[in-house]
Amino acid sequence: MADTTSLTLDLSRTVDVCVCTFRRPTIMDTLASLAKQELLEGWKLRVIVADNDVTPSARGAVERAFSQYGLEGMYIHAPAQNISVARNACLDHATAPYAAFIDDDETAHPAWIANLVNRMRATGSGVVFGRVKALYEKDTPLWVVNGDMHSTEAFFRNGRIEGGYTCNVMLRRETVGDLRFDPTFGRSGGEDTIFFGSLGRAGVFMAYAYNAVVDEPVVKERVSLKWLARRAFRSGQSFSVVLRADGKNRAWVLLKSVVKIGFCLAAGVATMWNAVMWRRAYVRGAFHAGVLSGILGRAPLQLY
Repeated sequence: MADTTSLTLDLSRTVDVCVCTFRRPTIMDTLASLAKQELLEGWKLRVIVADNDVTPSARGAVERAFSQYGLEGMYIHAPAQNISVARNACLDHATAPYAAFIDDDETAHPAWIANLVNRMRATGSGVVFGRVKALYEKDTPLWVVNGDMHSTEAFFRNGRIEGGYTCNVMLRRETVGDLRFDPTFGRSGGEDTIFFGSLGRAGVFMAYAYNAVVDEPVVKERVSLKWLARRAFRSGQSFSVVLRADGKNRAWVLLKSVVKIGFCLAAGVATMWNAVMWRRAYVRGAFHAGVLSGILGRAPLQLY
């Protein structure tokens, strides 16, 4: 149930919910979940779908869904097979004071938007991240379920959120201004980490709403240590861009990365008896290897 704490709200109580899609039929489930949002009194939402396919392949299905579910929506063809292009198209077409992002393979809990709004208003933040809960199939290996490395939550360091993600987030558009997602990382991923890193450096306060939940089914292609390690490596490469932009000393970051990789390897060996712990150490080591790769100037790993 949404937290209905009484708050003084803006005159305009509209949220533009942005969904970037690329040949995923699951977007129909995403749109259906948005139609079921239990909004705070006086609030409304509009849906913006940016189709990243070369041809406008999702237009018919999306526009039918708008009509079927009674959603106020806009379809945009944003081709290039580059997720940054689609995300930027959403920001360019958003007109509400608030914009939220959800992925096209996720479904939102009914109180998703309400809880993001309440957390933003309660904290005075410019950005609020929610929680992505991974849903595993019955035959998924136990180490995957128990480790739950597919779920996503905000990462805090020294009391502040570091980096960020677009799979569950709401932001005040006025805090974004002309900032956009970097197309250089539109096929490798990590464009969101860099985007929110820029907002953080600009002094935008970012908060976390644990109760603003979206579900994400984990497909079989992603249930492997190899996939998790590749994703972590790419995340490390993206984070290295944030570190460089923050003015971190290159030699110091290199040294710390090497030490952390060694620590993760040692931790993995020491915990070989535990199916989750050694794999978690391995994935964390892959992240630091990605940071090392990025600091050395290697091209970002393409995952998409």
